[in-house]
Amino acid sequence: MASIFNTLNIGYSGLVAAQAGVSTASHNITNAESEGYTRQRVVTAAATPIFSKPGNIGNGAVITDIARIFDNFVYDRYTALSADKEYSDFMENTLNELSTYFPEIDEVGIKADLKEYYTMWQSFSDNPDNNSIKLALAKQTEILSQSLANTQSKIVDLQATINNQLLVNVNEINSLAKELANLNVSIELAEAGDGFTASDLRDKRNLIEKDLARLIGAESHVGNITSNIGINSSSNIATESYTLSVGGFNIVDGSSYHPIHISNEKNANGFYELSYERQDGVLIPMDESINNGRVGAILELRGGKIDDTTGIPSTGVLQNVITQMDSFASTLIESTNNLYAAGSTTRMESNTLNINATDSILSSSLNIKAGAFDIVIYDIDGNITARRTIDINSATTMTGIAGSNSIEGQLAISSDDNSDGNATNDIDDFLQFNWASYSTGGSGLEFVMDSAAAAKGYRFSIEDNLKTSDFNSGSNFAGALGLSRFFDGDNAQNINLNFNLRDNPTKITAGTAPITGDNTLSFSMIQQQFEKYEFAVGNVKYETTMYGMFDVIATNVGITTNQAILNNQTVTAQFNATELEYSSVSKVSIDEELTNLIKYQTAYGAASKIITTIDQMMQTLLGIKQ
Repeated sequence: MASIFNTLNIGYSGLVAAQAGVSTASHNITNAESEGYTRQRVVTAAATPIFSKPGNIGNGAVITDIARIFDNFVYDRYTALSADKEYSDFMENTLNELSTYFPEIDEVGIKADLKEYYTMWQSFSDNPDNNSIKLALAKQTEILSQSLANTQSKIVDLQATINNQLLVNVNEINSLAKELANLNVSIELAEAGDGFTASDLRDKRNLIEKDLARLIGAESHVGNITSNIGINSSSNIATESYTLSVGGFNIVDGSSYHPIHISNEKNANGFYELSYERQDGVLIPMDESINNGRVGAILELRGGKIDDTTGIPSTGVLQNVITQMDSFASTLIESTNNLYAAGSTTRMESNTLNINATDSILSSSLNIKAGAFDIVIYDIDGNITARRTIDINSATTMTGIAGSNSIEGQLAISSDDNSDGNATNDIDDFLQFNWASYSTGGSGLEFVMDSAAAAKGYRFSIEDNLKTSDFNSGSNFAGALGLSRFFDGDNAQNINLNFNLRDNPTKITAGTAPITGDNTLSFSMIQQQFEKYEFAVGNVKYETTMYGMFDVIATNVGITTNQAILNNQTVTAQFNATELEYSSVSKVSIDEELTNLIKYQTAYGAASKIITTIDQMMQTLLGIKQ
C-alpha cells in the first residue's frame, strides 16, 4: 500500500526530471554555436511501481540517461566529405596560385619573350655586324632567361612552402592523435559499468576525428553501433573497440597511439618523408598511402614518392611542371649551344662533366646521340682550310691513342683532310685536345687552336652532322658538352646568357666564318623556332617545337587548375548537402530548445503543485489528530 510519503516522492521526482530538462535545454542553447557540439535530450522512464493488491501504483519518474542525438552513419559521410573538401580546397588554392605564374592568355610571359627573342635573331641576321643589335639581342636573351628562372623559382618556392606545411600538419596530427587516445580512456572510465553516456567527451572526440579527417583523411572504426530510436529516429551510438586509421595504418588503437614519423635528415633537398612507427620502432614508409585531406593534397602537389638517387619527388603536380620547365630550358640551352658552336673561334671549353674519360660517351648521362660532327678550320678570309668528321658510336670514349675509337684518337690521327697532299695543314696540325680531371670533382674538355695558326687568323668551329634535314637528327655533341656556349646553365633556374657575352655582347657572332657580313649562323637560330626537338619529361617524351613544348606546360597547368576548380565545386555541393543533413540531426535548434524550456517549466510547476497538494493533505491529517 502506497503511503502519502510515496506520493510526495513522486512530486519530487517530477521536480528533478523537469529541472534536469531545463538544465539540458539551457546547456543546448548556450552551446548552440560551439564547434562539434551535439544536442542532448533527457531520457526519463517510469520508476519501479509499488506492488499492491488493488494493482501496481506508480512511483514517479527516473532519469535513465542524458543522451546525444547523433547518427554515426551520417557523421561518417560528413567526416569523409570533410576530408574531400579540405583536399579539393587546398588543391584549388595552390593551383590557382600556380596558374598566375603563366599569364600567357594575356600575351605576356615566357612565350611572348621567346617570340621576341627569335625576332631579335631575325633583326641580327639582317644586320650581322651591327653592335647595337647585338646589345639588343643580348638584352632580350637575358629577359627570356630571367622570365624562365623567375617562373621556375616561384614554382620551386611554392613546392618548398607546401613541403614545410607538411611538417606543421603532421606535428598537429600527432598531437591530436595523442589527445584522442587520452579521450578514449576518459570515455571508457565515464561510461564504465553501463553508466550514463559521456556526451560532451564524445562530442570532443568527434571534433578531433573531423579535424584528423580534414588534415590527413583519417577514418574511425568502432566495434559496434546500436540504434537509439527511442531518443530519435536517426540516433544511434557506437560502443566497444575503437581505432583510427590513415591509409590502412592504425594511428590510434583504443588508448594507445602510433605517431607518424616525419624527417628530412637524409634528404639533401629538404623534402620530408613520412613513415609509420610501429610499437617495435620499425619505420614503414607511408607517403604513397596518404591520398586525402590536406596532407594528401600536399603530397599530390609536391610529390609523394622521393627518388632515392636524386632526392627529389618523382611524382606530383608541381614536380611535373618543374620537370617540364627544366626539360624545355635544357633543350633550348643545348640545341642553341649546338648551333652556336658552328661560329668560328680559337677556343672552346666544355661545362664541368661527370663522365669517365675512358667510358662510353653514349652510356653517360650526357645527351649525346650516335652520329657524327665535323671539325672545320677557316682561314682569315673565311675559306675552309680543313674539315674532319668525328664519329660517335656505342664504343666511342673521350680519350685514347691516335687512331682509336675516341674523340681524342680521331682528332690526333694524321690524315689528309683537305686532299691537297700536304700533311701540315690538317685538323691534327691546327687543333689541340685537352682533357682535365678537376680536384674538386668532375672533368672538362677543351679544344684550342694552335697559337701560331691563331695568330695568322685561323679559326675552327664544330658543325653537327645531321642525318636528315631536322636539327634534332644530329649527335648534339657540342650542345651536350656546352662547347662555345651562347647559353650558360642546364635548367630553368640557372639559364642565362653566357657570361663572356654578358660582359661584352659585341662578341656575339651571326656567322660561321670569321668574316664580316656572314649571317649563316643567325639563319640557323631563326630556323630553330620551327624545328621539332625531343623533350624528355620522366618516361614521357614530347616531339614538338620550342613553342609547342611551352604550350604543353602552360596548357597542362591550365587544365589541371580547371579540373581542380570543377572538382571542388562538385565536392563542395556534396559537402554542403551532407553538412545540412548532419546539422538537421545533431545541431541545436534555438526555437526547439525554447519550446522545450516552456515545456519543462510547465512540468516543473505541475510537479510543484503535487507537492503543494500533498502538503495540504498532510496538514489535514495532522488537524484530525488534534
